[in-house]
Amino acid sequence: MIISPKVKDYLCLTAHPEGCRKNVADQIAYVRSQGEIPGEAKKVLVIGCSTGYGLASRIVAAFGCHADTLGIMFERPSNGKKTATPGWYNTAAFEEFAKEEGCYAKSINGDAFSKEIKDITIETIRRDFGQVDTVIYSLAAPRRTAPDGTSYRSVLKTTGDDFTNKNLNLKDNTIGMKTIPAATEEEIEATVKVMGGEDWKLWIEALDEAGVLADNAVTAAYSYIGSELTYPIYFEGTIGEAKKHLHKTADEITEEFKDKGLKAYISVNKGLVTQASSAIPIVPLYMSVLYKVMKEKNLHEGCIEQIERLFQEKNLLLDAVTDEHGWIRMDDWELKDDVQDEVKLRWKQIETSNVKELADIDGYWEDFYHMFGFGEEGVDYNADVDPVMSIPSLEG
Repeated sequence: MIISPKVKDYLCLTAHPEGCRKNVADQIAYVRSQGEIPGEAKKVLVIGCSTGYGLASRIVAAFGCHADTLGIMFERPSNGKKTATPGWYNTAAFEEFAKEEGCYAKSINGDAFSKEIKDITIETIRRDFGQVDTVIYSLAAPRRTAPDGTSYRSVLKTTGDDFTNKNLNLKDNTIGMKTIPAATEEEIEATVKVMGGEDWKLWIEALDEAGVLADNAVTAAYSYIGSELTYPIYFEGTIGEAKKHLHKTADEITEEFKDKGLKAYISVNKGLVTQASSAIPIVPLYMSVLYKVMKEKNLHEGCIEQIERLFQEKNLLLDAVTDEHGWIRMDDWELKDDVQDEVKLRWKQIETSNVKELADIDGYWEDFYHMFGFGEEGVDYNADVDPVMSIPSLEG
């Protein structure tokens, strides 16, 4: 099969196995180039391990800390007619490279919100690890079924009045206006149930109750606050309400398990093009402008640079560097005054006629296509490739 990108709205419906492999290989090469990570992380569980920040976390753990990793994902294999999801190909490549490195790497495919997957994970840890010393929580999902059987669906809305602002039309790179409707109380509650901290805490409690969580372990969940420009749709929107719940949960976990020495952190990360962020109206335009400004100032980072710096510079595994809220601020460069001042100035000026001058549209799309394995140097996209690829740990 010759695999080309097929884009619909904010999603690419195809993924390239060799391109995804090259993307993973490049991230591994970057981590190796940065040297040893300080602290101890030998048995790492990554919940949401196959794309974006979760994949980067698994790569940093394995190739920066030489840790054994167990990853939880929810991905679709190829049926021979359609490609697999990019996360499937990423994970297959990661396991191949981890085996060459001499690191244990096993993956579990299923709904991380479910008790079934938690039970399978616990049994795998008990059998193969004994205990885990680091737990990374990096889930981004549109829906969740809670333990009581109730299903919730998240929404991308404001929590006050309707909000209208400039928006990048991803179909033709034009600038228009977009209105985001206000959410109901029920929609806010549902979004918090899906994207808040409840499931993270359930994971930690389940691991501890089963005796597979080591003393003095570290756990981290990823969040985003962003610029004042996106507050109404993000930090002050339904997603923001969920993230505030996530932040509160970190304190609850640390307090509940203080006798065990567990530290729960929130890492507030930089704005990046991910499958999740591409779906949020107004945000892609902000990301494009931000990319342009940060690249001009030599401050731009992708997922792997962010997570390597989280482990290396911010000392996640030791006594992490935090702000007054106890958060690890990986968005520190994004929110520098000179960066935000320039972003806001360009935001006022930007329109379709000058969008490529003021924003990094090409960089946005480059990152977008890279998520699905396209646009990678050294990959022959005219070659006939087999879309069917196995993940070794899922075969046995």
